[in-house]
Amino acid sequence: MTHFVDPNSRHEPIGIRLSDLSEGRTKYWTTQAIPYWWRAAVPRTGPWPAPPKKADVVVIGAGFSGLSAALVLARAGRQVVVVDAFVPGYGASTRNGGQIGSGNQKFRVKTLVEMKGERKAVELLHEGVEMLDAIEALIKEEKIDCSFVRCGRFRGAMRVEHYDTMARDMQDLKRYANVDSYMVNRAEQHKEIGTELFHGGSVLPMDASLHPGKYHSGLLARVIDAGGTVHGHLPVRAISSERNGHTIHFERFSIQARDVLVATNGYTKNVGAFFRKRIVPIRSAQITTEEIAPDIFTRLMPTRRAYGNTNRVFFYFRPAPDENRLIWGGRSNHFARDSVLAAYTHLAHDLLRTFPILGEVKVSYAWSGLIGYTYDEFPHLGRSPDGLYYAMGYCGTGVSRSTHFGRKIALQMLGKPEGRSAFDELSFPSHTFHAFAKPAVPFVEGWYRLRDATGL
Repeated sequence: MTHFVDPNSRHEPIGIRLSDLSEGRTKYWTTQAIPYWWRAAVPRTGPWPAPPKKADVVVIGAGFSGLSAALVLARAGRQVVVVDAFVPGYGASTRNGGQIGSGNQKFRVKTLVEMKGERKAVELLHEGVEMLDAIEALIKEEKIDCSFVRCGRFRGAMRVEHYDTMARDMQDLKRYANVDSYMVNRAEQHKEIGTELFHGGSVLPMDASLHPGKYHSGLLARVIDAGGTVHGHLPVRAISSERNGHTIHFERFSIQARDVLVATNGYTKNVGAFFRKRIVPIRSAQITTEEIAPDIFTRLMPTRRAYGNTNRVFFYFRPAPDENRLIWGGRSNHFARDSVLAAYTHLAHDLLRTFPILGEVKVSYAWSGLIGYTYDEFPHLGRSPDGLYYAMGYCGTGVSRSTHFGRKIALQMLGKPEGRSAFDELSFPSHTFHAFAKPAVPFVEGWYRLRDATGL
């Protein structure tokens, strides 16, 4: 269950040591689970304008996908109404790690070719590169101050055999998508990261990072400037579809619209069985440390990149923009409440496995959010049998994907040929046993963690 936290509420840093958190000494600690990103970019809480009774387009979900689409539609002269169940950006858009890759990070290139064939795989890979370049261009064109930087990404090999597999994958990525990378062996990895945990790794020098809170605020401001209206605290109760349009039902009123875009990802609710059967919400969590001494920070992350690893249940981390804080993320503890620090013990444990020297460093922020997972682990955009447009299912790599898909689906709604995507032709599979998918997540994840630990 998602509990609303007032983004304007006053809060103090948590202040628990990483060693205490890692070992579960959290009895007297609780947290409001407020993202670190909200410190510099507090989500808007209103007041919101009165919603109209009719609109050209209603966009459900005021995250990166919804706002990216709304910006294109509003500038094309459409009357666009964006609604969100919470404050705009309350979900994954201001709760993610701010790492930006090519949008094709879920499969090895060889696996993608085997799944989709070489021609389709190449199309998907090239569009992934387009996503990364396009978000940089958008930020520059719209003059959004969000600490965007091409910092590169280092991905550590958790086992010796992972290094060789990764090297072959990087060769395939160059061959099929012309993406540059290079390998760093264990003897040289101290130039990239101050840990003995990894057995070398790969570097993708053109990957990037940004401040997701500031990026979201910038997109929201551009949508409003373009004439779109945004309404928070407005959860959808149901949608009725007819031949000539749709009626979006809220608690005490409704809006009639010619077109509807569902851009709710991991927070999908009350928009129809088609989406309910295709998206599984999975909770992801992050912690942020206090400021770390500059000499220590430089020794641990001399290149200040984005970082990840080769585990099935992987963790990821990065420096905070313009600060010597460490932002660390991974899957959430599904059996603990978000407001209890015990939900974050595994993050501290993995952090200290990587950087044992940080045991006395304190945690300042801890939070989680929902990501939307699909059964085929591909993102999807298109139109449902009821005529609802959609863009969702980013599977945890959504910063560039969501921005790109929002723009693409908006262009399709406008009938523009530029809206064509290599992802158009991918079927959006449902699952016969969808009702059991969400409860099964912790057990599947536990099995993957066991395999990571034992090398199975």
